[in-house]
Amino acid sequence: MKIIVVPFKYVPLTKQSLRLSKFLISLFFLFSLSFPSFSQELNCKIQVLSQSIQGTDKRVFVTLQTAIYEFMNNKKWSNDAVKNNERIDCSILINVTALNAVDDFVATFQVQVRRPVFNSSYNSVLLNYNDNECRFKYLENQALEFTENVHLSNLTSILAYYAYIIIGLDYDTFALNGGTPYFQKSLAIVNNAQSGNDIGWKASENKKNRYWFVNNIVDASFIPIRECLYKYHRLGLDLMAEDKETGRFAIIESLEKLKEIHQIKPLSYNLQVFFNAKSDEIINIFTGAFPDEKARILNLVNEIDPTNSNKYSKISASQ
Repeated sequence: MKIIVVPFKYVPLTKQSLRLSKFLISLFFLFSLSFPSFSQELNCKIQVLSQSIQGTDKRVFVTLQTAIYEFMNNKKWSNDAVKNNERIDCSILINVTALNAVDDFVATFQVQVRRPVFNSSYNSVLLNYNDNECRFKYLENQALEFTENVHLSNLTSILAYYAYIIIGLDYDTFALNGGTPYFQKSLAIVNNAQSGNDIGWKASENKKNRYWFVNNIVDASFIPIRECLYKYHRLGLDLMAEDKETGRFAIIESLEKLKEIHQIKPLSYNLQVFFNAKSDEIINIFTGAFPDEKARILNLVNEIDPTNSNKYSKISASQ
C-alpha cells in the first residue's frame, strides 16, 4: 500500500480573521449565558457509618456511599427545569448496624431536608426523620437500579421513596399542596413493596414506618399539616427579614391549623415528625416576641405538642 504524505502549509492569520475569531468566541459566550444551566433536583449529602461492623473490608462502605450519592444526585426525579441554585439541600446519614452476610446490610437512615428562607442566609429544617427499619442487599461496585412500577431492590426503593418525599415537602412550602405528585410517587413505591418481605413498608408492622408516614401525608384528615407547611414558610418565615411581627403572626396562624389534627388524632405520628423538625425553630422565633405573642404560642404548642413542653418553657423564660 502506497502512503501519500500531504505537506502542511502554514497560513498566517490576518487581522480580519483574528477579529472574526474573537467575534465568534464572544458570540458563543453570550449565547451560552442567555440559557440558564439546569440541574437535577437534589443536592443530597450522603454519609455511611460502619463503626459497629468489625472484621470487614471498609471499601464496601465507601463504594456504597459513592453509589448512593450518585443515585440521589445524578438521577432526574421530575420533569421540572431546576437551576443549580434551586436544588434542594438534604442529607441522608446511614448507620450500618449489622452485616448478616457479605451483601446483607441492616441500617438506620436519618433523613434531613432544609429550605432557604427568602432574603436571608437562614435554612429552615423541613424534615428530621429517623428510619430504623432498613435492611437491603448490596455488593461492592453494584449498580443501583430503580424502576417506578417494580420493587427491584429494597435499597433503591427506600432511596427513591425519600427522594420523592424530599421534593414533595419542599414543593409544599412554595405552593399550597404543590408536592402532591411526588407524595403519590412515594405512595406507589410503598404499594409496589407490598408483595415483598422487606420491613418498613407494611401497615401491620407498626404505626411509625414508611407506610404510615406517606399514607398520612396524602390522607385528607392530614391536609392541615400541608396547609401549615405552606403558610408557615411562604407567608411566615419568608416575611421575617422585612417584617418580623407579620411573619410571627402568620406562623402562629399556620400552627393553629394543627389543632384540627390534634383534636381528631392526638399525638399522631406525622405531628410528631413535624415538631421533631420545628420545635427548636419555633423557640428561636418566639424568644424575641412580644408578651402577648409568647402567651399565645405557648398555649398553642403546649396543647398540640405536649412532648416538648419543657423545651417550650424557654420562650417564657427569655426577656
